[in-house]
Amino acid sequence: MKVFNRIDRYIIKKFLGTYIFAIILILAITIMFDVNEKLDAFLKAPLDATIFDYFLNFLPYFANQFSPLFTFIAVIFFTSKLADNSEIIAMLSAGVSFKRLLLPYMISATIIAFSSYVLSAYIIPPANIERIEFTNTYVKNKRVNYGSNIMLQVAPGQIAYMSRYDNTTKTGYKFSLESFENKKLKSRLSAQIIKWDTAYQWQVRDYEIRDFKDKREYIQTGKRLDTIIPFEPRDFLIAKNDHEKMTSPQLSEYINRQKERGVANIKSFEIENEKRYAMCAAAFILTVIGMALSSKKVKGGMGLNIGIGLVLSFSYILFMTVTSSFAVSGLTSPMVAMWIPNIIYSIIAIYLYRRASI
Repeated sequence: MKVFNRIDRYIIKKFLGTYIFAIILILAITIMFDVNEKLDAFLKAPLDATIFDYFLNFLPYFANQFSPLFTFIAVIFFTSKLADNSEIIAMLSAGVSFKRLLLPYMISATIIAFSSYVLSAYIIPPANIERIEFTNTYVKNKRVNYGSNIMLQVAPGQIAYMSRYDNTTKTGYKFSLESFENKKLKSRLSAQIIKWDTAYQWQVRDYEIRDFKDKREYIQTGKRLDTIIPFEPRDFLIAKNDHEKMTSPQLSEYINRQKERGVANIKSFEIENEKRYAMCAAAFILTVIGMALSSKKVKGGMGLNIGIGLVLSFSYILFMTVTSSFAVSGLTSPMVAMWIPNIIYSIIAIYLYRRASI
């Protein structure tokens, strides 16, 4: 038997064709509901902004978020149809083993998983910047522009503190930067006002620098000083959807940097990072479950398989949402939380596959 034959091409074509059709159909329904929900905002916004800044970026985001659901629906739908037309029986009777029949399904799942990862890791995050900016401007403002009692480690042995920060004016108040060496205070910069310019560029005003050397204290004061301090407002002003704006390399770099600084409020970023990998694995798991469930004729017909498939796929998404809340509350690590559904559904997939191949 050829490694890649006509049957494989036929199944892959059916799988991917049904997957794309399911996405288009559900996106059309989603657009209607979204327009109805945000009609007032769309009427206020310019038409080109609504189309290009919002919908053009929202649709890929929504499609990728529910890619496991679309994958499962596609497998259940077209495999049930193959079984109902006795095509799977014909393939098995021609000497194609159930294991071999799974190969084109896995090839299709690989294409979907790879596409999903590329979208979520590199393409959708830059698009989300425009989408989220649109919703903040015309729907509901979720920007975080103010912070108080801000303290973080900006570099090894350097602790920064601000009493208050206003991101609309890029201004912080009652700022201090303390430098330690072997747990001993070596210098302290304090300023009444600090203004942010660009990356790491800060300007302190009405400042005082106290250096401690050889048991002596040296004091320097001034009205204005331009300085480089390795932190930015985004390191401490964290909005709800900020993790969706970062590509995977940016996300990993941000998480590592924040951990080094002792920032604790990064669970959403860690969850997003793990979720991008877990969703790729879900394409394979749900493909196996869908194929095993719908590869044989049942008395209830195709409708019963589709019903079971929808219940399982929605339960998977619900389960992933529930376990992510465990990570937010600190009950589990983000990695464990995101992979628990995959582990459980992998067991279900193995069981259903073995039962279907008998």
